Amino acid sequence: MSAPTRTLAAADLGASSGRVMVGRVGPDTLDLTEVHRFPNRPVHLPEGLRWDILGLYRGVLDGLRAAGPVDSLGIDSWAVDHGLLDARGALIGNPVHYRDRRTEGVPEKVWATVPPEELYRATGTQYAPFNTLYQLVAARHTPQLAAAVRLLLIPDLLTYWLTGEQGTELTNASTTQLIDPRTGDWHHGLADRLGIDLGLFAPLRRPGDPAGATLPLVQELTGLPGPVPVTTVGSHDTASAVAAVPAARGERFAYLCTGTWSLAGLELDAPVTTEASREANFTNELGIDGTVRFLRNIMGMWLLQECMRTWGRADVTSLLAEAARAPALRSVVDAAAPEFLAPGDMPERIAAACRATGQPVPATPGATTRCILDSLALAHRRAIHQAQRLADRAVDVVHIVGGGARNALLCQLTADACGLPVVAGPAEAAAFGNVLVQARAHGLPGDLAAGRELIARTQPLTRYEPSGDPADWEAAARRTEGTCRLHA
Repeated sequence: MSAPTRTLAAADLGASSGRVMVGRVGPDTLDLTEVHRFPNRPVHLPEGLRWDILGLYRGVLDGLRAAGPVDSLGIDSWAVDHGLLDARGALIGNPVHYRDRRTEGVPEKVWATVPPEELYRATGTQYAPFNTLYQLVAARHTPQLAAAVRLLLIPDLLTYWLTGEQGTELTNASTTQLIDPRTGDWHHGLADRLGIDLGLFAPLRRPGDPAGATLPLVQELTGLPGPVPVTTVGSHDTASAVAAVPAARGERFAYLCTGTWSLAGLELDAPVTTEASREANFTNELGIDGTVRFLRNIMGMWLLQECMRTWGRADVTSLLAEAARAPALRSVVDAAAPEFLAPGDMPERIAAACRATGQPVPATPGATTRCILDSLALAHRRAIHQAQRLADRAVDVVHIVGGGARNALLCQLTADACGLPVVAGPAEAAAFGNVLVQARAHGLPGDLAAGRELIARTQPLTRYEPSGDPADWEAAARRTEGTCRLHA
């Protein structure tokens, strides 16, 4: 008897929007329908930048109401951020946004106790000023942390409100800079040295583990006919997205998960924690089925999103058309530069970076957009070349998944810059990975490779072959080499 087709809800929360998707998954069936999309708008308060977590939860509930009866639900989101709960299980304030400035100067305080080289050997986690470890050190001695008895990462917090049960999903926990990627458990020695109470975290869960069932109040608010099982998925959206890379079994591939961020890297069996890897700022995050996501964070479409906000433009299609007509590689910047991290006047920051390196300043939105896309392609090139060298793993193809898979110009520029074929799709990779893990937990047979083969059989994919002169990209890369080394 063949395995039954399952109907599964995936709540997939990105840094700029959230969505609830309904997937139908069977041995030869995989389709995904968006039933509800809602904005994710952070709020500037006098005390800093905060997430509107209640608005996000309301969006999930509205999405479940639109989804109707389902066999299971899974939640994924961005990493590192969290909510604090008091002894009654109530949330203590809105979660702090990772772009908040509270961690400025904190890494240096941590390094005074645990030098960065030792920290990397212990956790394999990239340097990012917003890692959970630094957030916790920044919050030390605050009334909120003093009152907290539990810390839940964002997907775990929403799961708790749906089910009343607490847990910490492993792929997301591996971004906190408190997990040993070799053991898949907390690094107690490191936490002890830094005065971080790991008892704040709920017990670890792994993708596929049950996470409870929806509470009666949730059923009342959503109109669901009865308790719905909530299944632990790769709750870091990148873990779910990489699980949905439609690579053939045994294929030597690199991946780019594109959206607000670009995450570029390889899937490995073991972490790479060499000094060269630390200097290149690669991270080792845990993935599905014991895999390691060896990757580097690149600023991604955040650059264009902030430019569009400054320009007051909402139509990305017209901007991309203008960019396609603009001269190639006229001006490029380091897309990983820290000055691009915070919200603000991004066009002026890009202009300043061009002036500082003696390049023409983009004079129009189309020219600025072309600068961003050329710069992202260069950053993709650099990260993929570095990953191959550091992991001693050659690749034959680059898979682009996530929102950037819809951006034909970015996909072609990435193929040209890397000198490798690019396969683009699926765009909703995190949601696909989310429902595939749920389906497997609820009776659909198959391993990670089988799920990827199902995506390749059922979803539209586009292949881009490299074109142009590689020497042009080499010359453009040299223009940003000095600035890249400053924060590699």
